[in-house]
Amino acid sequence: MASPFSVDITPDWQGLLGCIRRRGTPERVFHIELFLDPEVEAAIWDQYNLGDGIDGHDPFYDLRRKVALQRFLGYDYVYVSCEDEVPMPLMQTTVQDSAALERTGGRTFMDEQRGPITNWQAFESYPWPDPEVASMAAFEWYEENLPQDMCVIAFGGFSHLFEYLSWLMGYETLCYSLYDRRDLVAAISERLIDISRRVLDRILGFERVKLIWGSDDMGFRTATLISPQDLREFILPGHKLLAEMSHAAGRPYLLHSCGNLARIMDDLIDDVGIDALHSFEDTITTVTEAKKAFGDRIALLGGVDVDFLCRADEMQVRQRVRQTLDVCMPGGGYCLGSGNSIANYVPLGNYLAMLDEGRRYAA
Repeated sequence: MASPFSVDITPDWQGLLGCIRRRGTPERVFHIELFLDPEVEAAIWDQYNLGDGIDGHDPFYDLRRKVALQRFLGYDYVYVSCEDEVPMPLMQTTVQDSAALERTGGRTFMDEQRGPITNWQAFESYPWPDPEVASMAAFEWYEENLPQDMCVIAFGGFSHLFEYLSWLMGYETLCYSLYDRRDLVAAISERLIDISRRVLDRILGFERVKLIWGSDDMGFRTATLISPQDLREFILPGHKLLAEMSHAAGRPYLLHSCGNLARIMDDLIDDVGIDALHSFEDTITTVTEAKKAFGDRIALLGGVDVDFLCRADEMQVRQRVRQTLDVCMPGGGYCLGSGNSIANYVPLGNYLAMLDEGRRYAA
């Protein structure tokens, strides 16, 4: 099948880095995405016959496939998470997936009432992972084999500080414990920060890793999930440490966090020291509003609302992309992408139209 893109893009990780560092208006639009659901990746891979020339029996097939897919879509990087290498058992429920690109086995959700750690005995007996034995095989392979015009973004798993706190206790249990078991909350938080620190320390040893992308949903539509004061006590110091480690190694620290973060935004920028923010929802703050409010202080990533991507037609998507770029491109510090991620319920044509319009904007 013919390419869905009207303009070719050559990867340029240095340009991406300069854009995120806000070193002036870039010569072209840079694209970024937290992730694509595997069903979306598979659909694109099959539809555009991207597997030609890649040996399916290669032990590193999945990594070669990622490189080929990212280049085809116009990204300047591959993202790598070692979350599976530092597993933490959780209480989850699986339900049938109703998306057009249905996920085999369904979608999994956390138990919001009760997690595996609700008391000190459970804390002491929990099988905490050892970061020192976590496999870094993907980082090692990309270190030697990634094309020179691409970089690695280390993503996610080491930085879910609030999320793992709420998952390990259960959100409801956490809320009660913030009143009557703050010492247990503190102990879990400290353990999570230590694991994160040790994982990131290993990741920063890889030269091809140029950006660190923390991921930690801390809010919902109207507020943070726990009070700003409690976030400042138990969570933000961990992100500050990760940002400091990243900066000491010469890497920007990006943060994905869903929800309304207005009451901690100054904390994130001025104290934690994030270099870029990702996750924007039109019902909270649009990315163009954020550009005007604090785009002179940090970079902004994504922002094409996922609900809009699902409901709009192709021409509306293209118009939204142009309007967003008109506001966000000047001065640098903006990368085009969705407001969250490309889930398997996002129409494939709309996603590809978003990418194509970004390419055309610079043509």
